[in-house]
Amino acid sequence: MDAVIEFFESIDPVMGALLASLFTWVVTAAGASLVFLLRGMNRALLDGMLGFTGGVMVAASFWSLLAPGIEMSEGEGFIKVIPAVVGFSLGALFIFGLDKVLPHLHINFKEDEKEGVKTPWRRTTLLVLAITLHNIPEGLAVGVLFGGVAVGIPEATIGGAVALALGIGIQNFPEGLAVSMPLRRHGVSKLKSFWYGQLSATVEPIAAVVGAVAVTFFQPVLPYALAFAAGAMIFVVVEEVIPETQRDKYTDVATLGFIGGFIVMMTLDVGLG
Repeated sequence: MDAVIEFFESIDPVMGALLASLFTWVVTAAGASLVFLLRGMNRALLDGMLGFTGGVMVAASFWSLLAPGIEMSEGEGFIKVIPAVVGFSLGALFIFGLDKVLPHLHINFKEDEKEGVKTPWRRTTLLVLAITLHNIPEGLAVGVLFGGVAVGIPEATIGGAVALALGIGIQNFPEGLAVSMPLRRHGVSKLKSFWYGQLSATVEPIAAVVGAVAVTFFQPVLPYALAFAAGAMIFVVVEEVIPETQRDKYTDVATLGFIGGFIVMMTLDVGLG
């Protein structure tokens, strides 16, 4: 791991954001590729993996984004937390707006539970768009943290950025499988199921580069940007990930998965950051 951190320290942070987010995309593709090996997916396993994803995202929101964002803010008392409050609120509202506009269908939901504007798009497309919503804040979070490194903010470290990318990558593995297997179950071919599974994460490198470049040019927005990414991720977890895990009899499995994901991300951030 030390060699990985040294490598990222030796390259431009914006390039680091791109490479780190490409890693998260590759891991998503690796998870989606299991559709070629597995005949089906156990519902308990799916709910547990989704719970794990939620745990990683919540832990990353605090340990990797909100805490350093508050620490680097100027002022004392209530003044110090204003950037976090503003950024967190805007991030949640941003995903709220996308959720109302972007047509999508969550993995465990029925056809008549589609969200966003009405559209004749097929179920396959709507499922992919639902996971794409998850990945926008994840890519943005990685990019913003690398952007903080680029402008020399002490609270933004390469170790912390790598830890965040690693944690998101780990939870992207089951996320890729959670897209490809339901598609396969609905009659989509293995190749197309894999293609759509990995496609859902292609937005992460784009969001990462945008986040890194934005912070590089507008350094004062970094505390707001970190909180923005955190707010976006928390909205996704509460509005989408957790409800998807509570629609069957495996709610305890999903909860334990959530706890496991939180522990893994917290350990990575503290250990590497």
